[in-house]
Amino acid sequence: MYPVRVGHGCVDRCRVYSRRLLGEQVTQVAVFDTEFYQSLPEVAASYALPRELCQRHGIRRYGFHGIAHRAMWHRWREIRPEIKDGGRVISVQFGSGCSITAIDSGVPADTSMGFSPLEGLVMATRSGDLDPAVITFLQSEAELSAEEIERILNKQRGLLGLSGDSSDMRVLDSVSPEAHLAVDLYCYRVRKYIGAYLAVLGGVDAILFGGGVSENSSRVRARILQGMEWLGMELDQVHNDNSAGKEMYISAAEGQSEVWVIPVDEAGVMAREALETVSNV
Repeated sequence: MYPVRVGHGCVDRCRVYSRRLLGEQVTQVAVFDTEFYQSLPEVAASYALPRELCQRHGIRRYGFHGIAHRAMWHRWREIRPEIKDGGRVISVQFGSGCSITAIDSGVPADTSMGFSPLEGLVMATRSGDLDPAVITFLQSEAELSAEEIERILNKQRGLLGLSGDSSDMRVLDSVSPEAHLAVDLYCYRVRKYIGAYLAVLGGVDAILFGGGVSENSSRVRARILQGMEWLGMELDQVHNDNSAGKEMYISAAEGQSEVWVIPVDEAGVMAREALETVSNV
């Protein structure tokens, strides 16, 4: 069994390639990033567009990074089994793509990515949340096509577009004002979503940081949670600074809400899903 992560549009190509590589006799199981969010409450899954239009074209908030967020939540359940049904958790996934999810008793209550992975947080090359009027303005004023705008929003914005220098957290070490703004906005957007999800959940038992940036950048975690001590989210500086690439509890002892770094095991989630599916065939 070889866990491979692919998007919806890649499934057919992956299936053909796997058949060539492994033969016709090997069972294939697809595990989708969006599956975790199929039970999103209607109020969180809907856009304020005409219902008939949304139903006809399948327009809703699908959510992405579900495998990563599910992996963090499962590990949290193993760490704190005494908390009934896992309690209330906010999980933060930072890689080149970034997302945040509110989970209540194992069920997603809301998530930052929507119809596509473009919605939500500032990412390496994606803009995240954007006033839709900007798109129509660029079409009319800059005479850009839909394809050109889509490429800009997905490939040329985010940290890369703001800093004008880099699409990853190396911009932390830059002295340019543009790079400082890029990091400030990146962290500010996460902090704003955490505040929103605290309201959605009515409080939180834990914040979980996972993914390449979350697991390895103590400075990013500290900047995101800066000023949130009044909510019980206070970091232990020594633990935070020494948690790169490993699981660690990084809250100060007196914190009301736990903060953890949890390396994301997406392959493990996919393997378990595949085993469960195959065993039920």
